[in-house]
Amino acid sequence: MNGRINLIAGAVLTLAYVGCSGDPSRVTGLLPLAATFCASGSGVAGNVYTMTNATGGNAVLVYDRVADGTLMPAGSFGTGGMGSGGGLGNQGGLIVSDNGRWLLTVNAGSNTITAFRIHGDGSLERTSTVASGGTQPISVTISGDLVYALNAGGSGNIVGFRLGHDGTLSAIPGSARSLSAAGVGPAQIEFDPDGRVLVVTEKASNHITTYVVGSGGLASAPNVNVSNGATPFGFAFSRTGVLIVSEAFGGAPDASAASSYTVDANGALHLISGSVPTSETAACWFVVTNNGRFAYTSNTGSGTISGYAAGGGSLTLLDADGETAVIGPGTAPIDLALSRNSKYLYSLNSANHTISAFAVGADGSLHPLGTTGSLPAGANGLAAR
Repeated sequence: MNGRINLIAGAVLTLAYVGCSGDPSRVTGLLPLAATFCASGSGVAGNVYTMTNATGGNAVLVYDRVADGTLMPAGSFGTGGMGSGGGLGNQGGLIVSDNGRWLLTVNAGSNTITAFRIHGDGSLERTSTVASGGTQPISVTISGDLVYALNAGGSGNIVGFRLGHDGTLSAIPGSARSLSAAGVGPAQIEFDPDGRVLVVTEKASNHITTYVVGSGGLASAPNVNVSNGATPFGFAFSRTGVLIVSEAFGGAPDASAASSYTVDANGALHLISGSVPTSETAACWFVVTNNGRFAYTSNTGSGTISGYAAGGGSLTLLDADGETAVIGPGTAPIDLALSRNSKYLYSLNSANHTISAFAVGADGSLHPLGTTGSLPAGANGLAAR
């Protein structure tokens, strides 16, 4: 009997230390009981993160994702910087690195960015807070140890950093680059999957500006591409390098769309699908599943999410009315995030300060799993692992 108790205790302690991975086969060694616990749906399979964006001190809020996709609050971790307290018109204000080891966030109110180490249980350890190299940072991206921040204030710029093994961020001398012009209303910065091209969407200029990343992590001068549709906002890459961009069309009723592109080695965009409509209002944030089959955009003005079939880069609306999921009036969904296995989709709802969860069907359909709240007004950014 004592041996049985010790086995249970050992499994529980190990789960508390490493968490469940979402794949019970990865829980090995002395942990058959722990693997059963994970497989039963009781364990923590991952995490979802957002930030308070509070003017009195920004903080990252952590949620445990259990195996059925639902969320449980799991703590708050200060960034060492300040938020703006309101909307930033951005995507990528908070991101998790591809290897799942680091979380980066902007502090728009103090002109800084912060790096956190992600522990096995999803909790965070702040390792660095540094000046963003401009004013009002709104988006950040990482490829390997190379980090770039997008600053929206003033004339706007992008600035590069290195992330050390200890989590220290160090600015790269001479890495600041301008946007296509002043006052362009930037929304997001992100590396392509190879880390060779940076992309920035510019809402006010209707441009998608790219930068080729050279030796030492230095970006080229801006390459200016005209967006196929008006108000390019959020975007995501498929693993094969297809770029899919939401188009808000200035928030005009039922006018939103999305376009897809290939990106060549010089940063030039080549259209695949042009302005495929959602028939919804203010499509702004965008995610793509790991296998590239499906893409989703949040329609802030309609309180809905539109899904696209995206295989091969061509976009086809999943639902004729553009409503793959209805979150509801008065919700104003903004940021989206997919779990690392793309089985669950999360939406940050800015009007009622909640996070909605959905299971992603094999056909791309979305099935509601409930909402989590209540978040502070002005909460910004959403990332998952």
